[in-house]
Amino acid sequence: MSVIVALVKKLWCIRKYIILIATPLILLPVLFTLPPKEGKCLYVVLLMAFYWCTEALPLAVTALLPIVLFPLMGILPSSKVCPQYFLDTNFLFLSGLLMAAAIEEWNLHRRIALKVLLLIGVQPARLILGMMMTTAFLSMWLSNTASTAMMLPIANAILKSLYGERNSKEKGLNNNCDSTASIQEKGLHLVPTEMQLLAASEESKDLPEKIEIPVETHPELQKEKEYQNKIWKAFLISIPYSASIGGTATLTGTAPNLILLGQLKSFFPECDVVNFGSWFAFAFPLMVLFLIVGWLWISILHGAISLSCKRKKKSEIRSDAETKAKDVIQEDYRKLGPTNFAEKAVFFFFCLFAILLFTRDPKFIPGWASAFTPGFTSDAVTGIAICIILFFFPSEKPSLKWWFNLKAPNTENKALLSWNKAQSTVPWNIILLLGGGFAMAKGCEASGLSTWIGGRLQPLEGISPALAVLLVTVLIASFTEFASNTATIIVFLPVLSELAIRLKVNPLYLMVPGTVGCSYAFMLPVSTPPNSIAFSTGHLMVKDMAKTGLVMNVMGVLLLSLAMNTWASSIFQLGTIPDWVPFHIYNGTELISGAQNVTTGR
Repeated sequence: MSVIVALVKKLWCIRKYIILIATPLILLPVLFTLPPKEGKCLYVVLLMAFYWCTEALPLAVTALLPIVLFPLMGILPSSKVCPQYFLDTNFLFLSGLLMAAAIEEWNLHRRIALKVLLLIGVQPARLILGMMMTTAFLSMWLSNTASTAMMLPIANAILKSLYGERNSKEKGLNNNCDSTASIQEKGLHLVPTEMQLLAASEESKDLPEKIEIPVETHPELQKEKEYQNKIWKAFLISIPYSASIGGTATLTGTAPNLILLGQLKSFFPECDVVNFGSWFAFAFPLMVLFLIVGWLWISILHGAISLSCKRKKKSEIRSDAETKAKDVIQEDYRKLGPTNFAEKAVFFFFCLFAILLFTRDPKFIPGWASAFTPGFTSDAVTGIAICIILFFFPSEKPSLKWWFNLKAPNTENKALLSWNKAQSTVPWNIILLLGGGFAMAKGCEASGLSTWIGGRLQPLEGISPALAVLLVTVLIASFTEFASNTATIIVFLPVLSELAIRLKVNPLYLMVPGTVGCSYAFMLPVSTPPNSIAFSTGHLMVKDMAKTGLVMNVMGVLLLSLAMNTWASSIFQLGTIPDWVPFHIYNGTELISGAQNVTTGR
């Protein structure tokens, strides 16, 4: 028996090598059962999908496989594969990351978070709402992982002021180190600033420790302890959830949104419906609705909001705790000092960044892009232009007196953003992952694999489009609980595009909910990096996330279906067959709608 156990352990140690070698051999029959070019492309797609799911190779390394395999297998020449890794969509994503680095550099995110919490109030339910609102807003512009890591230290400081130290603090810190190492090993980016912020929770060591009282002889204290434990969990679980929800509101908020944009340009080059402004008009109301419903569910489940009709008098313990929490927030905000020139400058460029993206091509009125050659500008132009300014704009207010004061120190004025900061903060692996997705989409199109997949989906032609949206969202939200969000959407988008064509609906009708649905991963610690970071504190159990996350998943799917069949229909013109889809694909002009029959837009 001991020999078998030892052998299993050795096999486990070399499992990645086994997967790397065995997977290409197992998939070999695909090459012989399909037409030559389609079979080769499907072989590469399945190989990459399997490597992404098992993480036998780092995610970004797997994304590089098309550069090697597509030319060698005769699917696509290298000159057409390599440019996919640096499309304008990648540069739009890069501009968002650089703007986030400048915000981190000058602590603007912390000032915004503390100010929101001061305005919201210190009652547990209000604090949870404040945490969720702030995290979601940051996640619209920063990465979900960074937003979670920035907000957790603030939450920890508030919780310690409310309820003192938790017994599992030391265990939580140890777990945090292990979790961070695990996240980095899996190819997920965790910047140094996030680690420093997570460690910053140690600054509240001077807060009074919780006095242990034998709860067996104090029933009221037992209830209070259970209440405190629930509130602690509610705080920690609300932050990663709101980060995932907030990331869906903007195109640059999370990688899957940009994958959709890139693959649309690959499959339908003339599609110009999806841009920063139109996506925000669709996704922001959905994000607000989901945040409110999610906040109510988390607060009710964990006791922050009581459904009882009886109005209970607040205990002195809770009143004192809330007063201390307010003092902690005010003290942290006071330590930031007055707003300096650099913070004001970064905030100005951040607002300019957002305004220019919204107004480039708002559709309902001519945007500023109409002043230039049609088709020459994109959202990437706006983003990179603003980011270039960050690298030379001074962080200190220029003064004319300096020129006339010969004794003034001749020190170089630091820019708002340095290249060293950008280099250490930007997750370059995600940019490669985006490129791998675009290369895969290009290969599917060039090889005819997309058309072949469409032929296999013929039995689904009779399904209702509204039901298809629901099923697609459930499928992808379930799949992404166990696999990378980015890898999931890369694999599914070509299938969703062909399925929409078979159902004779606008491709966006299935591709958009599929994209948003892959961000709705709430049930497991391994589902997303934000979930892993929150779980690593040591105060949450898997069952806590599963119980809360299951209902969050259901609510997300239902709200997304509601959005797609209401306001999204007018924003993305889902009620017509778009001009940017080749007409011969549909074999007709009638568009089947889930709610009503409408004529086509041709």
